[in-house]
Amino acid sequence: MLFKALGHRARRRMLDLMKDGPKTTGALCEALPELDRCTVMQHLRVLEAAGLVIVERCGRERWNHLDALPIHAVHERWIGPYAAYAVNMLNQLKHAVEEDAAPSNIQNI
Repeated sequence: MLFKALGHRARRRMLDLMKDGPKTTGALCEALPELDRCTVMQHLRVLEAAGLVIVERCGRERWNHLDALPIHAVHERWIGPYAAYAVNMLNQLKHAVEEDAAPSNIQNI
């Protein structure tokens, strides 16, 4: 469900907007003028079902809070180890290139 929620550009924009703090549904609608209110609400329901948004109702207002823990868990499980692997491979490549370019390894032609 998390990857489905992150798969839509409008939902990612909503999360970016909530990164700086909670936003009312009205504020999200104003920030996304290309979407009507029903579409914004539908996207918020998907984000809430994925655990990325926590909704707090204050009177008539609906405050949407970003919950970044699911994204952090994905980072820890998938992105972190792959990033470490990529850094290790780049480091090995760097050392191999530097070793080949060392003055003692350069042959006069």
